[in-house]
Amino acid sequence: MASILVIDDDPDTREVLLSTLEPAGHTVALASDGKQGIQEYRAKPVDLVITDLYMPGQEGLETIQQLRMEFPEVRIVAMSGKPTGATMLSVATRLGAAAVLSKPFLPEELLAAVERAL
Repeated sequence: MASILVIDDDPDTREVLLSTLEPAGHTVALASDGKQGIQEYRAKPVDLVITDLYMPGQEGLETIQQLRMEFPEVRIVAMSGKPTGATMLSVATRLGAAAVLSKPFLPEELLAAVERAL
């Protein structure tokens, strides 16, 4: 299966993604914000990055742009749970996200997005 980096400032969301992805056979690394996520990816590139769009410090769109600039082949799934998230998710797609998710989502929706992105 795939190695996946989850970037989200919410510990509960990180835990939900971890508990969905690992039983499906994926190896998961976690980061709590965009800056940490970029550092993690530089240190150990993964098959897929799943990032939230709204985070303190470095937001998801900035993280996507930076990853795509440094690593053009990176595969990304963007997610958001904010009311303005639909607009931001469309921007994330234009910036290179292979799939997008609106929170809350079902485990099977997450796994389907991972499949699409890979």
